[in-house]
Amino acid sequence: LLDAAPVSLSIYNIDGKIFQSIENTDNGEVSADTLFHYHQDGTIICADYSGGSIIKGHLLGKMSEDGTLKFTYHHINLEGNLMLGECTSVPAVLPDGRLKYSEKWQWLSGDQSGGSSQIIEIDSV
Repeated sequence: LLDAAPVSLSIYNIDGKIFQSIENTDNGEVSADTLFHYHQDGTIICADYSGGSIIKGHLLGKMSEDGTLKFTYHHINLEGNLMLGECTSVPAVLPDGRLKYSEKWQWLSGDQSGGSSQIIEIDSV
């Protein structure tokens, strides 16, 4: 899954697509049990996410011409804490045509540490 080619599309349509985490640094709260349901209107993207240690979350941002996503996110975790941060996600197309995003993120709450993660497109739940 990690040998993916860079996206050559000007803007990739992720409206209605579902993504699942496949990797995250220890200071992150997203896990393989977290699912992201994306919506897109032009360059504006948003997603609802939940699962694992996250009760409910939302993200909002923009897609650049090369398909890179820049967004802020917030969620409530199982401890009842409101967590927020920002993220840049770089797309790649997997050999089977699905998208994978490699992400660099930064908490804007809590310890304000940063990390990296990867999510892949899944068929449906």
